[in-house]
Amino acid sequence: MSVQSQVAADALLKLAADRPWREITLRDIAEEAGLDLVDLYGDVQSKTDLLAVISKDMDLAALRTAATPSEDPHDRLFDAVMARVEAMEPHRAALTLIGREAPGFVALHFPSTARAIWEAAGLEATPPRILVLTAVWARIAQVWRDDEGALNRTMAEIDKRLRQMRDVLGRVRAGF
Repeated sequence: MSVQSQVAADALLKLAADRPWREITLRDIAEEAGLDLVDLYGDVQSKTDLLAVISKDMDLAALRTAATPSEDPHDRLFDAVMARVEAMEPHRAALTLIGREAPGFVALHFPSTARAIWEAAGLEATPPRILVLTAVWARIAQVWRDDEGALNRTMAEIDKRLRQMRDVLGRVRAGF
């Protein structure tokens, strides 16, 4: 990810906190970021490309969690999910509005997030695991958007959904 696309992603988050998604153009983003539109277009061609940059950056936060192999897999997954949630927290207003106005674009990145969480937890990211965690992540993101304050509801939802996921994956012999 280039420095230029990261600067543009930050600009998109700033704009999205104050303006509807549909009203933000790539030109607006370039101006907000202090970038030449032609140069920016060389890196990204759309707002949705910038959503991929934002998602990847937040997935890296999950990957930076230190998974200790001796820890319970549930705890390692919980820590990775929380790291991802905490990376989103400073951008709550923008991400909430984008999620409500462009849910399809946001959901496109959920499988990548699921893979990053599995990898951060030191567990193999098999297709069944990615599929189930993608659905779990969708629910966690929804609860996070509505959870204001100390993230108590979000943490409870993470714990609940990870336990359910463990049961589901165990039934199809894809457990952890």
